[in-house]
Amino acid sequence: MSTHHPIAIIGGGLGGLTAARVLHVHGVQVAVFDLEPDRGARTQGGMLDIHEENGQKALHAAGLHEDFRKIVHDGGQALRLLNKDGTVALREEDDGTGGRPEVDRGDLRDLLLNSLPGETIHWGRKVTGAHPLHGGRHEVTFADGRSITTDLLIGADGAWSRIRPLVSAVAPSYTGISFVELDLLDADTRHPGSAELIGGGFFIALDGERGFLAHRETDGSLHVYTALRVAEDWLEDVDFTDTATAKGAVLAHFTEWDPVFQTLITDADGALVPRRIHALPVGNRWDRVPGVTVLGDAAHLMSPFAGEGANLAMLDGAELGLAVAGHPGDVEAALAAYEKALFPRSEISATESAASLEQMFGPDPVTRLVDMFSGHEQA
Repeated sequence: MSTHHPIAIIGGGLGGLTAARVLHVHGVQVAVFDLEPDRGARTQGGMLDIHEENGQKALHAAGLHEDFRKIVHDGGQALRLLNKDGTVALREEDDGTGGRPEVDRGDLRDLLLNSLPGETIHWGRKVTGAHPLHGGRHEVTFADGRSITTDLLIGADGAWSRIRPLVSAVAPSYTGISFVELDLLDADTRHPGSAELIGGGFFIALDGERGFLAHRETDGSLHVYTALRVAEDWLEDVDFTDTATAKGAVLAHFTEWDPVFQTLITDADGALVPRRIHALPVGNRWDRVPGVTVLGDAAHLMSPFAGEGANLAMLDGAELGLAVAGHPGDVEAALAAYEKALFPRSEISATESAASLEQMFGPDPVTRLVDMFSGHEQA
């Protein structure tokens, strides 16, 4: 059974929801299709810093900035940068004047979901295929046997987008960095030493080949990313179903580090989660394809080391929504205007992200980061 929707967004992440919200604000009906069975099916990840120039700009366009300020994590803009021997190279406190407040990703997603009519989101719709019809229309098929047709198809379905191949044959490639994520729960009570080490905001410790990126979450837990410059198949050699074995494999990369860092691994609560970091080529573009476009990671997947992924996805969604609302009845004019701004904007951030990866996982990273942060302060 197939149904028709004038505008269909594939993916209910931050970018897709922002697009849906901006379109809703302008009186444009839209349908969002997400593969999760419901909105509470899984934890949505850790903290995000939402930047004035893109993420917050999108929230203004969505009419949600005032509500966003109510869910900001006070103190989240603090920063600690350490060497592997435990010495502190840089410490910055959060005085409330910074332009990149931290927010829990799940809280931000809930803000967007709650701003949409209940019938907007269609849960449990895993895309199995998408192909063009005539006149710029497309058909999308789902794993449950249902299908839809649409006049405007928007791919907001992430790194391994099923919609991207309609506009581009380029696929993500491995960046050389893998994460193993872990959590320390109820940190102040159960892990006071680690809580003191990481502090109330963002924490970085590096040696050029490996490191820790961490932050305190709003529930009092610590979310830690161990980052390793390893071969693409390294994660396959570790049995992550056996937590003790996985901890040992990760710990082996930090034998020369101060024991305070090793404790982050040995004391972790629950399973460790592996993740390879992939990226699309810097400057990824495509020719205009009638009736379809993509946003966020589907358009410009980059490493997380510039902190722009979620911010750009939200700005993409807002700009696309504004373009569609501003060109009533002319999908192609709307998409041309959106992509004209999308390509140079995302190229700048992807370039910054790739450079930041090499800085953080290259020679003398801590000194270089101190110089960078000091330069930003002087500017």
